[in-house]
Formats: sequence, C-alpha cells, structure tokens
Amino acid sequence: MIAAMTEGCELTILMPCLNEAETLARNIDKAQGFLARSGVKGEVLIADNGSTDGSQEIARAHGARVVDVPLKGYGSALIAGIEAARGKYVIMGDSDDSYAFGTLDAFVEKLREGYQLMMGNRYLGGILPGAMPPLHRYLGNPVLTMIGRIFFRSPCGDFHCGLRGFHRAPILALDLQASGMEFASEMVVKATIRDLRIAEVPTTLSPDGRSRPPHLRSWRDGWRHLRFLLLFSPRWLFLFPGVALFVVGTGGMLWLVPQPRLIGSVTLDIHTLLYCSIAVVIGFQSMLFWVFAQIYAIKEGFLPADWRIEMFRRIVTLEVGLVFGAFCLSFGIGLTIYAIGFWGAEGFGTMRPQDLMRVVIPAAALVLLGFQAIYGAFFISILEIRSRKTAIARTEQ
Repeated sequence: MIAAMTEGCELTILMPCLNEAETLARNIDKAQGFLARSGVKGEVLIADNGSTDGSQEIARAHGARVVDVPLKGYGSALIAGIEAARGKYVIMGDSDDSYAFGTLDAFVEKLREGYQLMMGNRYLGGILPGAMPPLHRYLGNPVLTMIGRIFFRSPCGDFHCGLRGFHRAPILALDLQASGMEFASEMVVKATIRDLRIAEVPTTLSPDGRSRPPHLRSWRDGWRHLRFLLLFSPRWLFLFPGVALFVVGTGGMLWLVPQPRLIGSVTLDIHTLLYCSIAVVIGFQSMLFWVFAQIYAIKEGFLPADWRIEMFRRIVTLEVGLVFGAFCLSFGIGLTIYAIGFWGAEGFGTMRPQDLMRVVIPAAALVLLGFQAIYGAFFISILEIRSRKTAIARTEQ
C-alpha cells in the first residue's frame, strides 16, 4: 500500500537498514538535528530489511518511523520506503554513517527549485581516506558511470552515490523494480530516460562506521549494475555491435568472393570468407534482436517511444519482411543449385575447396538471412499484438 503524503510533511529522510545497530542512532540523530535546525517539516523513516540486532527498537527510540520490508535486497528496502514515505520530497542515504545527514540544506534547496532528482557526487565533494576501496574509486564506479553517461546521456558524474534526493511522485511513477544494488543505476537511468530534471550536489564520503564488512559485494554487484545498463540500452547491446558486424562482414564477403586477397605476406581466402559470412548472419540477428527488444520495452513501458522504431514499423511491415526474406532465400537456393551444377560438371568428384566454397558460403549465408528475415517479421507481428483491454487503455491515455 502506497502511503499518502501527510499534510505539512515536506521531507522524508529515508535510510535502508539491515543490522545497522552500530551506526543507526548516530544517523537518525543527525537527520533529526537537521530537521530541527533548518525548520523543514519532515520525518526520519527506516526501511528495515529484517534486522536481527535490535535496529528497529533503536530507530523508534530515537524518534524514527520504521517500515518492515520482508523482501530482501537494497532496492526492495528503498522501494518500500519510498512508497511508505509521507514527505513531498525524499532524501535517501545509507545508514552506515558514511554520509552527513546533518547538512542536507543544498539538497532541499534544489528540490524546492524544481529539480526532481538530486544526486550526490562524491568525486566533487571529497572521498576521505579509507572511505572507498581503490577498486571502487578508480575502476568500478568511474567505468560504470562512464558507461551510463555514454549509453543514456546522463548528466550524473557519480552513478552510485548512496545519498540522493528526489520528488517522491515522479520517482514512484518510474515504477522502479530492481531489488538489489542495481537499484541505484535503475533510478538514474529511468529518470534520465523520462527527462526528469537532474542536478548534482557535492557530497563528502566518510569511512564506514561499522565494524563488520559492508553488504556490497564488488564483483557480484558490479556485474548486476553492468547487466542492468546493457539490458536498458538495446542500441548498445544489440544495434551498434550488429551494424558493425554486418557492415564489416558484408564488405569482407564482397571483397573475397571474386578471388583470394593478399595483404603483405598474408593471404585471405575462403576461410576468412566463411568468418565474414558468420559476421553477416550474427550482425543481422543482432539487429533483429534490437528491434524485438525495443518494441517489447516500449510496449511494456520500460522505454519511451522511439521515432526510429515507429518509422521502422511503418516501413517494414510483415509483408515487406516476407518479401525480403523470400528474396534472400531464393537467391541462396539459386546459388546452391548453381554450385551443385558446377560440381556435377566435374563428375561429382573431389574438387578444390577454393573453387566451390566461394559459391557455397554466400549461398548458405543468404539462406540463413532469408529464414531470419521471415521468422523475424512474424515475431515482430506477434509482439505487436495487443489485447483489447490494452488497446482501450492506451486509447484512453
């Protein structure tokens, strides 16, 4: 159940919690101190993910509200916390005492100005000695942030800062789903795709105040972030690699079909031609996967409408796909028949591979492309089938 905003509650300071008894009280006291000092009407909310060290009692004793979240995971805790928040604005941050909850003035000021997502940036605000492992500081976070900025043209310079503020309503509208640490990436990516107003606040990261290891697992959670970024960017996952493979493979085939080619002391022959044909087939399939992924993601609301896909769907109808597939298939079968005839002229005996494979390899590639195009056209048509209820809902919107 999504809680309605309480009249007069402007800000919810939200902290996810899983056995944070060592540091939780300090964080809550700092947050309560900020609310008292600044005059902001708000609350401190703890989204507890099943603590067994008495964190819930500590939170209540220090004036925080607690919401119990049975579904495990960093993202699960925060999603439930955002839904339960009573404030118009939410500022979330880890409860390990690494962020300064007592100085949130810049976040509140920018949120009041109309920015819908305010990201902390630890590289601008400073990372104190021992606050971030070198692997995260110099490799993991910069690389994943760079990928996110390239893939989605995000303005954020620190994708994984745990301290961030936002307008509750538009963030709820993003329908965030990630249950794990990749929730941090999901929020930034979806906010960027939906054109929310985003800005950054320099944020200082202090050393973790707990004596136990953090919940974060570097390689596992790093992969989950990367996987999310790839899944939400079909262009970079499917389209761009597919186009590159298709163009290079097609160029290589056209170059090698007439005769072997010599580059310095290296001779490129039918073996290279075979790999070029493989590149063409994989590239074409990858481009089809981009179309499949885009149509599905747009239909399900994961991604906004894309004019390129709309144009593709208007131009490349089922019939166009069938005609193109039939052309490739016919051409491939024709070359196959020609190769059989060429072989028959030699008495169906042993032939030099260089003589026959220059025809067989392109023929096989064309047959594969033909079937891919035909099946792909039918699958696209299946993806576009909508139930009557879905169509009515879309019309009403």
